[in-house]
Amino acid sequence: MRILFLGDIVGRTGRDGVLSRLSDLRTRLALDLVVVNAENASHGFGLSPAIATSLLQSGVDVITLGNHAWDRRDLIGHIDGEPRVIRPLNYPPATPGQGSVVVGLADGRKALVVNVMGRLFMDPLDDPFRCMNELLTKHRMGATVHAIVVDIHAEATSEKWAFGHMLDGRVSLVVGTHTHTPTADHRILAAGTAFQTDAGMCGDYDSVIGMTKEPAVARFVRKMPGERLQPSEGEATICGIMVETDDATGLARRIAPLRQGGLLAQTLPDF
Repeated sequence: MRILFLGDIVGRTGRDGVLSRLSDLRTRLALDLVVVNAENASHGFGLSPAIATSLLQSGVDVITLGNHAWDRRDLIGHIDGEPRVIRPLNYPPATPGQGSVVVGLADGRKALVVNVMGRLFMDPLDDPFRCMNELLTKHRMGATVHAIVVDIHAEATSEKWAFGHMLDGRVSLVVGTHTHTPTADHRILAAGTAFQTDAGMCGDYDSVIGMTKEPAVARFVRKMPGERLQPSEGEATICGIMVETDDATGLARRIAPLRQGGLLAQTLPDF
């Protein structure tokens, strides 16, 4: 299975960058599954139902969220009716939506996509390690599904690394989101799980994690609240990670970063 995961979409610039490139990327890379994190897609904060629909109609198979999941209150009434939009698995019971979804491909193969949120320097949610272990009692690669993709939305690199090592050999890909900065540590772990600490963002990198520079800098300099942060509107760099898995085992065969457009060094997977 050929899987593309795209990091946090930030504002209109990030959305337009993804929407304008996704069809070509699906064809050029022969993608079977596309997963994107879109918790910042609506003006930098949250995800509206309309934007969720536009992403899904453009060729995105699953949308993951994070700590900004409920910034757009209109998503609360929408998410139960759209299983392809998932929020972190470790939110409390009875929270709207689901933390995972099984996606059926046109050829009959199935992939489980999971979203969890870390707890270090983040909201004090349930234990993501325990929640993930519990979910994996119901799903196994090579049996119930052909691949498993996990988005860990977390601040601390140590927590993401620990999560990846705990899941090594049990899932296809563990990839981090939230910091909006692509890390250079993409690799296949010892037991066959692909891993990257953070996929980066789809947005304007002439910014402060996707937001216009001046107000963001002023907050650090003055240590006072200022004007509301706004997404930067320069050309976006589309950042993500591509993985090819073995259908029999679900484990990763190859992994490579993707960066297209904007300011960062360009790279496109060549497998």
